[in-house]
Amino acid sequence: MDDGNGGERTAAPELRTLQQKVAYMVEKTFPGQKVSGRAFSELVRERGGSLSHSYFSNILAGKVTHPSEEILKALGLGFGVDWRFFKEESEVVDDVVAGLQFLAKRRTGAISGLAARGVDDAGLPPELLEFALSLLKEAQEEAPRPGPAQEGATGA
Repeated sequence: MDDGNGGERTAAPELRTLQQKVAYMVEKTFPGQKVSGRAFSELVRERGGSLSHSYFSNILAGKVTHPSEEILKALGLGFGVDWRFFKEESEVVDDVVAGLQFLAKRRTGAISGLAARGVDDAGLPPELLEFALSLLKEAQEEAPRPGPAQEGATGA
């Protein structure tokens, strides 16, 4: 499937169960890291939610399959995604996966710019504009800054 940028879009992984979704988010949010239940529950707490480390571990083990909406919201806080991603038959799964794939391509340099296509007289939706501006700011912060020697400073 074409991604609209001349490349192929990779198929979304099988994300039907809560366990699959949480394992996927752990892998994509903390690549190459082993995230403990304690570390994740602390992250959720820092972001204003509540999730016990043992409950998180039980989700990863597949022992919890139908948590409350409050638990789903806590997972969303911890991973920084819309909590509805974790609902059964969620309509936001594809959006979250596409967003993560976009960010991965952006980080590897496969995507270096943004172009607006099909923008009407109203312009970009506020959410898209905010996202594009955040990417621009992030790129500016990541760009190497010239040091004293590179700025043409003269030494005595």
